Amino acid sequence: MTGTAAASTGKRVYVDKQSPDAYRALIATSEAVRDVAARSGLDRILVELVNLRVSQLNACAYCLDLHTRAALRAGETSQRLSVLAAWRDTELFSPRERAALALAEATTHPADATAQTTAYADARSALTDDEISAVIWVAITMNAFNRVSVMSKHPVRGSTAPRER
Repeated sequence: MTGTAAASTGKRVYVDKQSPDAYRALIATSEAVRDVAARSGLDRILVELVNLRVSQLNACAYCLDLHTRAALRAGETSQRLSVLAAWRDTELFSPRERAALALAEATTHPADATAQTTAYADARSALTDDEISAVIWVAITMNAFNRVSVMSKHPVRGSTAPRER
């Protein structure tokens, strides 16, 4: 199918499949970031909270599904996952988690300089330099995967049709 034909049918190119070398490089980056996060002391639950919050901000259904399952496997509770979008309005998240979530949001929306400055200041008081670096790298990598899935319109696994009410 030519570029023009693909555009006229509305079918999206799965960029991960179309350019597998670039996608493999992104996977390798993700693996390096996972190691950085672990060495910095970030536990798997906090990494998945960051992945989920970034995916919420980017409206990436595929990544939300994937990382919700990963967070549950890591031991996260369904209650905290259900209120993650409103993390500022609940006491269910620790100061350290709140700092990481704010920093992830600032990384996802870097044009908001005021929020970025505030988030970074809060992170400095709750996270080590290694943890700050790891959170930023986790958010950067998750943003990249969100772009791949959103632009490719990756379907949510197991999803065939909306549930009837």
